[in-house]
Amino acid sequence: MPTKKDKSEYIIQAVSHALDLLEQFHDDIDELGVTELSKRLKLHKNNVFRLLATLESRGYIEQNKATENYRLGLKSLELGQTFIKQMGLLRQAKLTLEQLVEQCNETAYVAIFKEDSVVYLDVAETDMTVRVVSRVGSRLPAYCTAAGKVHLSHLSEEELEALLNKELKSYTANTINSIDKLKTELIQVAKLGYAIDNEEMDPGVRCIAAPIYDYTRRIVGAISLSGPSMRFTDERIDEELVPLVMEAAATLSTRLGYRQ
Repeated sequence: MPTKKDKSEYIIQAVSHALDLLEQFHDDIDELGVTELSKRLKLHKNNVFRLLATLESRGYIEQNKATENYRLGLKSLELGQTFIKQMGLLRQAKLTLEQLVEQCNETAYVAIFKEDSVVYLDVAETDMTVRVVSRVGSRLPAYCTAAGKVHLSHLSEEELEALLNKELKSYTANTINSIDKLKTELIQVAKLGYAIDNEEMDPGVRCIAAPIYDYTRRIVGAISLSGPSMRFTDERIDEELVPLVMEAAATLSTRLGYRQ
């Protein structure tokens, strides 16, 4: 692994300049022109213009047509909001995950949705000898995970088709690999308020997940329980685990400002 000193050798100058440019918009400085940016960055105007054009094409910078100056674009706001949500979600989720594990002694996760995948951000693990390998940091397909199906159930039919416009790979004999079957299940997930992964991603592993909402009433993540099928029986899922997951998700949503 490279040391901190070594990492300087990997810096891409153009990316560094682009970030320097974005950082010029701070405090009360909401707009800057090419000339001013050129002075601040000590770069030729041509280079500044190219950086602005690139950032503008991606939505991180926009031009005020009235003044011809530049300002931060909506994409910069979205990026900042994503960071705030994720960090707020993680801080609030830790206690909820730990309490959930105390109640049922199974592994609990908090996950978010990224493109067509689910990313697991944090975990509270069971002390049982037989357990699921930690998924923290992993990106897994949304259509065959409980947390993923919770997110997909909140999409419109058009959004779902645009997202899953490719073949659904089968990971186990239980993987739902038909869009029509998946849509049918997602309708049920939306109706019930939770989703189940019935050995669809990993043989012998079942999961239950429920949605987390923020103060805007938008889904921002999911809480899930995961464990071996021998402990996640249908009876236990229905009578114990589903109520616990839904209660935990509701508690965390309330902490994030959600009100029905």
